[in-house]
This record gives sequence, structure tokens and C-alpha cells, in this order.
Amino acid sequence: MTHKITGLACAFLLTLPLAVTARTLVHAGRLIDGVNGSPRTNVTVVVDDGRFVSIVNGFVESETGDQIIDLSNNTVMPGLMDMHTHIHDQMSKQSYMEEFTLNPTDYAIRSTVYAHRTLMAGFTTIRNLGDDGLVSVSLREAIASGMIAGPRIYTAGKSIATTGGHADPTNGWAMRFRGDPGPRDGVINGPSDARKAVRQRYKDGADLIKVTGTGGVLSLGKSGENPQLTEEEFRAIVETANDYGMTVAVHAHGTEGMIRAVNAGVTSIEHGTYMTPEVMKLMKQHGTYYVPTIMAGDWVAEKSKEDGFFPDVVRPKAAKIGPVIRGTFAAAYKAGVKIAFGTDSGVSAHGDNWKEFVLMVDGGMPPMVAIQSATMEGAKLLRIDSELGSIEPGKIADLVAVDGNPLDDISVMGKMSFVMKAGEVFKRNGKPLR
Repeated sequence: MTHKITGLACAFLLTLPLAVTARTLVHAGRLIDGVNGSPRTNVTVVVDDGRFVSIVNGFVESETGDQIIDLSNNTVMPGLMDMHTHIHDQMSKQSYMEEFTLNPTDYAIRSTVYAHRTLMAGFTTIRNLGDDGLVSVSLREAIASGMIAGPRIYTAGKSIATTGGHADPTNGWAMRFRGDPGPRDGVINGPSDARKAVRQRYKDGADLIKVTGTGGVLSLGKSGENPQLTEEEFRAIVETANDYGMTVAVHAHGTEGMIRAVNAGVTSIEHGTYMTPEVMKLMKQHGTYYVPTIMAGDWVAEKSKEDGFFPDVVRPKAAKIGPVIRGTFAAAYKAGVKIAFGTDSGVSAHGDNWKEFVLMVDGGMPPMVAIQSATMEGAKLLRIDSELGSIEPGKIADLVAVDGNPLDDISVMGKMSFVMKAGEVFKRNGKPLR
């Protein structure tokens, strides 16, 4: 049966008002947009359909259906980005034993709590650099679907290491439990294994690759700084990652491991504890990012003083390496190395990510530059700066606000009062809405 619209009905329909999309008008007392070196005052950020539409001088009055968010007494900035997290866990005295007593589902449930804390701290995007290969992928999808509240996640899944290396999951286990983990488990020996491990991460749903290029602090291996991959292995990883459109982050404390990694073309060096002027020069030549994680160094050094917190093999590494990162950061910044904000949260507590800002400023970085390291520089490192990292027309509306002026007192980054992600408000007046 066919229905016809009569001329009278058609005329009636034409007189109906067109649907008006409600805009959100954010009145910002002080705006740090992620790009400019100085803030703007008393502006309106217009948000529509999850994106920034415009930034207008003055406080614009609402039209029919518009929502006004009054942040006229706050400092507004882009959603923050943490380029080094481990969202599935949080270090404690029980962590080493929990590897044998907890199931993947336990870590998955915990990760939802840590993700919420991270978002409430103003971090709307994170890079997750290592877990069991499954938890962060599932968490990423749950957050993206709106099922739970958390930051946008770019994950490396399971880190790649050599046999006995920092991310070999069987380090410290009794011989009868060790087996012979291979590329599927993120353990490689040689370029062929390296390529297979990258392809496995792609198959697992990872967004990028994480490699442990040297020894580490918290793993049950004696050295915290020895090189653990050959340059040929690094090159195989980088070449294969490039084929799949993936960046490569490299955990590295020791100098030789950094040199091999940077020469192979990796995207970022994490921690960089014993970075020398030679390494800094190489990083500048290659455009390699440095992600310092100063607070992780401070945290492990402090915990090394506590009897029984770390296993005996870990304690001296934590005491030795931790304090060095502060000086390395200061030297790298002074030398002009590209720096992106990262905390290694999961070592220290999730939600305390903001404390890295304080340490960066203490190390000589101006507050505005520190904030940009967690906005546009993070977006550039992830290669998503056309979509995120700044408050500009057309970009995804990630926006946060703090009480006070972080350019005068960087510690107010810990006073996060408002969080918007893709146009949705998750925190207002200091209170979570989800």
C-alpha cells in the first residue's frame, strides 16, 4: 500500500522548525591551547558533535538549546596524554607473587579501576607499554564502545624481549616452570623471531610495538642496563613495524642499547637513564622522542629503602638507577631532545600521573613546555596530531580544566576539576559523572 503526501501536508511539514544541534559553550577564564606559547584569557570554546568548532574572544551567550559550562575561574587546556603507562596493574609488595596467584581476569577487572582514576586525573589519552597482551586490548575496546569510563588507549600489548631479557615473562621462575617462550610470548632471538613477534602483536590487536632494549629495574635479572638486542634485531623490528604502520617504543637504561635502537630508527626511548651527549645527538639527528618517566625513578629509589618491598636482585638496581633519571632529563631538555610526557604509572599509582609535571619543572622545563609535552608532543609521538593534542577547530573535543594557574604553580595540575573527552563530560566541579 502506497501513502502519498498531499500538498497541504507538505506545506505543513515545510513550516516545522529544523532540528537544531545543541552546542556546548565552554567559558574559559584562561586557555592553554597546546600550541601557543602563552595563554588566552576570557574566551569561549565552542564544541559540537564531539569536536571543537571555534574559539571566540569573550563569553558567548547561549542560543536555543546551547549548554554553557562555566570554567571562567579555571585554566582550560587540551586533554592530557601520558605516553608510558601500564594500565593493567599497580606495583606493590605482593606484585611478584601475584603473577602466580592472579588470573588474567583479575588484572582485567583491576584495569577498569585504574583507567577510571587516570581519566579523572585529566588524562584522556594514554600509551600502554606492556601487559599480558590481552588486557589492554580488551580494555581499549570496552572504553571505545562507551561500556566503561577511561582514557583513549594506544597499546603495545605484550612487550618484546630476548631470552632472559627485561620482558621475558619467565625470568626468576624455577626451571620446571620456564619452558622456552618464543615470539608468540614476545621473546625473540634473531631477526626472524623479531619479525614474527611484531606480526603477532599486530594479530593480537596492538597499536604499536614496545621493545625492552636493555636490562630493567623491576625484572628478576641481574643487570639493569646491559644491551639485550642486536642492531639487526632492532632493525628487523622497526622495518616490520613500519610495514604495519606501527611505531616502536624502546625501554632502555644503558647507553649501548640506546645507540643501537636509535640507529635502527625507533620512535621513542623510554627512561633513557644513562643517556650520553652522543645519544642525545643521535636522537636529535633521527628525530627520536624521549619519554623520561622521572617519577618512576623516584618511586623505585624510595621503595628500595624499604626492607622486603623488592626481591634482593631488584633492590640494588632500584637504588642505583632511580635517582639518575632526574639529571638525565635536565640534560636532555637543555640539549634540545624532543620530549613527550610519560610516567610509567603502574609502577607508581595510577591517578598520580600529574606529579610528573612537578618533577619536569623542577628539572628546568618551563611549565608551558611541560604541559605541551603532555598535549601536542604526545599527539605527535602517536602520529595523531591532526585529531588530538590541541584545542583547535575540527579536532576531537578533549578538554580539561584545573583550579588555579599551572603556569604560576605547576602543582595545581593535581587539582583537576573538569574532564571532557570527545565532547562528553566525565567530571565536573571536581566530581566524577560516571
